[in-house]
Amino acid sequence: MTGPLEQQGAAVDPDEYQHLLEDYSHLAPPSRHEVLEGRVLKISGGSVFIDVGYKSDGIAPLAHFTDAQGKVTVQPGDIVEVMVESGHTTEGYVHLSHEKASRLRIWDHLEAALEQQATLTGVVVEKVKGGLSVDIGVRAFMPGSQVDIRQVRSADEWLGQTISVRLVKLNRKRGNAVVSRKMAVQQEVDERKTITIEAIHEGAVLTGTVKNLTEYGAFIDLGGVDGLLHVTDMSYGRVSHPSELLQVGQEVQVIVLKYDGERQRVSLGIKQLLPDPWEGVVERFPPGTRVEGRVVSVTDYGAFVEIEGGVEGLIHISEMTWSRRMKHPTKLVKPGDHVETVVLEVKVQDRRISLSLRQLEVNPWTTVEQRYSVGSVVEGRVRNMTEFGAFIEIEEGVDGLVHISDLSWTRRVKHPGEILRKGSIVQAVILSIDAPHKRLSLGIKQLQPDAWEQFFQNHNVNDVAHGKVLRLSGFGAFVELAEGVEGLCHFSEVPGWSGRKSDPAPLQPGQDIDFKIIKMNEAERKIGLSITALQTDLADSQERGRLDEYQKRAAAASSGLEEILPRGER
Repeated sequence: MTGPLEQQGAAVDPDEYQHLLEDYSHLAPPSRHEVLEGRVLKISGGSVFIDVGYKSDGIAPLAHFTDAQGKVTVQPGDIVEVMVESGHTTEGYVHLSHEKASRLRIWDHLEAALEQQATLTGVVVEKVKGGLSVDIGVRAFMPGSQVDIRQVRSADEWLGQTISVRLVKLNRKRGNAVVSRKMAVQQEVDERKTITIEAIHEGAVLTGTVKNLTEYGAFIDLGGVDGLLHVTDMSYGRVSHPSELLQVGQEVQVIVLKYDGERQRVSLGIKQLLPDPWEGVVERFPPGTRVEGRVVSVTDYGAFVEIEGGVEGLIHISEMTWSRRMKHPTKLVKPGDHVETVVLEVKVQDRRISLSLRQLEVNPWTTVEQRYSVGSVVEGRVRNMTEFGAFIEIEEGVDGLVHISDLSWTRRVKHPGEILRKGSIVQAVILSIDAPHKRLSLGIKQLQPDAWEQFFQNHNVNDVAHGKVLRLSGFGAFVELAEGVEGLCHFSEVPGWSGRKSDPAPLQPGQDIDFKIIKMNEAERKIGLSITALQTDLADSQERGRLDEYQKRAAAASSGLEEILPRGER
């Protein structure tokens, strides 16, 4: 039987024949290595029926279209990718595989990503020897050195995390893939860094993330570029450590203070975005104002008090109390205390405010002259001693000095500790008051009569005084005439002294002897003594006694003759 064309004797054009084949190509069976797109017709039982454009519909297992929780991921009308498996069902349906098509597409996608150096998303599924296993559609190996741009202490923290990675190696035949998160992160950092650098300039306000905290500040990630936020630029108030205001991972707004493009160093600030609390501080806290504040720190020389956020004043140790015995500010205040103070001085340029605690009370020196008088006896505690005297506190804030020369009339005191004990309660006499200079002179020896004064009142030159030799010098002997009263007997005033230094001293310590007072100087408290003068007086006295006795005898004899002789012979 011949066709119409043959009957007409016409030959068939090969090109037209090929065109006819293409028109009916949808009826030809698909290739087993080709990924087809099909439309889901229905879901029945454990199978999904799919129209792939062939004369027979296809069927694929429902398991290929369920997630890890067993939930079906397709519905009738969805377009899905499948590949033809060998054989048909008894009903004539073509066997299809969505799983094989997915794997094939994944490898195509991975090869394209490797070629284009594209970033992929994967899930860390488990820890393996030398690194981690990452699901990017297929299981890929990520070496431990490629997990992060920084050293990773523990890989366990990455398990279950969704991460961005870059393909390093890919072998489709062996089904091997090697990925790197480090490369993906570095690429992202470089891209962000480029954008950030374009935005950085002095005065720019940026948003960053706290990356790390140190004692001196915080490092802020501005987007691939780290900037240093120094602790002094965090707040106008006192900040002991950055952790008081910030924590790692916190998002903060900062202003660029300085930028060195060559070294890529960025200095940042937060407080510069806020109003300066020192503006108008003189108007708010003029001198003489009473203010309350919190003690933020205590040093050897005073205490710093925050009277307003970012505004601190110093209470110098000299302004804490009228008393001079304050040794350390911690004796009066400690950090955290709330205190009331008086503003003494404000220096805005230096950002300094001088405060006072003692100005809240009356200065005791302003009324000391009305409450005490020279010559009155007072009582106080020995607070301090020096080589030149002792300080006695007679009331809170009022100290007087007992000079070493005013401790005793009689003793030669080298240090006040010989007579006084620190902390003891003693009485003293007020010798002088100098309120403007806060000086009070006291005396202890004035509580007793002056032994020298009494001696000069009771003795005169030429009197005989009994004394005890205390000590010798090269020229004479010092003699104790009364308790605390000494006189000097020069060796030249001792009988028998030759004047030669080689000869033994004519007097020895411990001797009790009578002396004649030959000199007295009350102003200089000097008394001159002599043994020679005393012996001369004794000799003269004896001679006068003998003469008197002779005269008496002569008179008696004369009287006897008058009685014996006649009147005419007398």
